[in-house]
Amino acid sequence: MTQFSGSHVFHFMCIIIMLLNDGTLCNVVFQPAFILASGPRISSFLVGNVSGISFSLSAVSSSNATGSIPSSSCMPVYQTQWNLSYELIGKNAFLVRLSLNRSLQLCGNETSVLDCCLDPLCLQETLLVSACADDTLKASLIIQTHIYAQIFPDKPPSENKTAIPNQVFQPLGSCPCDVSFGECDIRCCCDQDCSQEVQQLFATQCIPGPFGGSFIPVSDYQCSAQSSENDPDWFPFLCVTSPMDNSPFLGLFYDGQTVFPKPSPSFQAPPMTAAVPPINYRQGDPIFTKDDQYFTIPQNSGLGQCADNAPVAFLENFESQCVIRLQSCPPPSDDLRVDVKDGRGDAVTVSVVDEVADDLRLFLSNSLEPISEPQQCDNVVVALRYTLYWKENGLSAITVKRITANITLPVSLTRRYSAVFVNGNETSQPNSGNTGYLVKRPVIGGILDSTTEIIQRAQINLWQPGGDGLCSSAELRPALFGINSTSGCMIPVSLLNVTQCSQLRETVRAVLAELVTATLVSTTGKPNFSNLVDWVNITTSPQNSSQPAEGSSGECSAVPTHLHIHVRSVLMGRVQGVPQAVITAVEISFIEKTWRIECDMGRENPCVNPELMQNFPVTSSVTFTDNPLNTQPPRSRFSINFTEFDCDRNDVCWPELAFPLTRYYTGEPYSQALAKGLILVFFFIAASVLGTPWRQIRQAWNGA
Repeated sequence: MTQFSGSHVFHFMCIIIMLLNDGTLCNVVFQPAFILASGPRISSFLVGNVSGISFSLSAVSSSNATGSIPSSSCMPVYQTQWNLSYELIGKNAFLVRLSLNRSLQLCGNETSVLDCCLDPLCLQETLLVSACADDTLKASLIIQTHIYAQIFPDKPPSENKTAIPNQVFQPLGSCPCDVSFGECDIRCCCDQDCSQEVQQLFATQCIPGPFGGSFIPVSDYQCSAQSSENDPDWFPFLCVTSPMDNSPFLGLFYDGQTVFPKPSPSFQAPPMTAAVPPINYRQGDPIFTKDDQYFTIPQNSGLGQCADNAPVAFLENFESQCVIRLQSCPPPSDDLRVDVKDGRGDAVTVSVVDEVADDLRLFLSNSLEPISEPQQCDNVVVALRYTLYWKENGLSAITVKRITANITLPVSLTRRYSAVFVNGNETSQPNSGNTGYLVKRPVIGGILDSTTEIIQRAQINLWQPGGDGLCSSAELRPALFGINSTSGCMIPVSLLNVTQCSQLRETVRAVLAELVTATLVSTTGKPNFSNLVDWVNITTSPQNSSQPAEGSSGECSAVPTHLHIHVRSVLMGRVQGVPQAVITAVEISFIEKTWRIECDMGRENPCVNPELMQNFPVTSSVTFTDNPLNTQPPRSRFSINFTEFDCDRNDVCWPELAFPLTRYYTGEPYSQALAKGLILVFFFIAASVLGTPWRQIRQAWNGA
């Protein structure tokens, strides 16, 4: 079996990713380039420009003086015990295989094979595989073989199964690891079926402990373990007399009735079955193209990398970002107009809409390396935004917005991908509860369509600033129920904007208003979009309108710099222990501040440059307030007037004198508390009857 180190596995993953990307390499290299083989089959990959490549195999030996092996040669040498074969994988890789063409059976008295192994270490040699093109060496692969002889049973295997008795009552035996009838168990050094030659193969790797036959001697607390010469002070008063059958290893390995050995697990990879397209799509099922291939969109993997051929799952929205380093112009994108199975026996074609990016700050980050010869690349794809329209268990249409831009290299490009499933007028966003809101679920907003009288889903968002901290490049994130949070960004303002104070207030207010486009909020986490009863209006606190329209001296007052969303909710109960909250009101308010341009105070008339810029912060926040719902019954006039009988206000509570006999006592079942109370009453009556007062009454009765 060929052994691979951790670095080899890493290179193998890189090869697979490269093949999926269908890239083109200039150099040719074996991956891995060095293999330590212990089995009769060896494989490696030759990656790069493999056109016109031929292979040669030779057995080499290291120099006694330097320890190095001879240099690679393109002259074929066929005097080896190995067969060389190769096949083309993709467009730029060869899979090279080597297989041993001799027997690995150990020679013996009854061995009839001519090329058997004389020693347990059957084959130890160094192989050199050369990859050449036009008699020029391109790459070489070094293989160090270290193969042992295979041990075969002397007689054909039988179907007899070893029956192991119930180990709860009797020990497993003197050699517990001997579990194969008439055959040698590897690493079981106490197995009598293993010959001396075979035991030499694993003599230093024997199974330790009782399972390998190394039983612990009799414990020193046994009375039979001590002799009269080295008896301790407490012996034999505190020793234990116990038969040897009472072993601490009883039931250590098996517990139960008769068991039978199961087939040993295989280290071979299970065969990969081809994906079967479903008849009807269900949530989470992969979507297939018309030629039964996965419909893929690049997505982020769990290792922080980007998988270019990640399947798209039905009704699973996602957003992903893939960062790549561009040193040269990327190849043109593939044709996105593919036919996708709709899940109802037909296919839909992806419709492509092209758009040019206006702001590249979301996609590009400048390089820190010196640019000697900048290169211009046109129509580079920076984002793909898919919209998949679905109905019942299928797809009705697919559109993709392809955003391109002209960029200058070298640069770090952040490509953005997204997929949103749309059903009718509302997206397939998950509900926020059933029926009440759950914590950390988005607050559902809406806008009433006056034409159809159906509520359209709208957003209640907060800012999520990007790298530069500006509001123009900041992304939005939904307000999550029960999570108080605050976020903000920066707005660049010039001196000219400050002098036009009224227009500046309206501009900043419009920027803040884009966070909350909804006019309604759903009271429950699973709203009805056609029933206004499940929705409440969003109220906005009035603002002071009596403010000067123009600013002076680089100062503007009453600028709405903070948007606050106040959500009031009430707990309506619990469903299987999960609290269910209902929103009762939502109020939006603005906090105003004065913005002042900080000019250069060392000059005369410092605030005279109308293009003087300064960044000012604007923030947004959301606060959730729980209003407790009073579910207690109204208090009676007795509990209001006679407060001395109120157990919540007094240390002495007379109504709870017989508290263990009431339903409010939950320390034990009511039936047990009642039974114990009746027993106490019986003892009280018995004590009263047999006590002194009753005896005096009886004496007086008898005297009369």
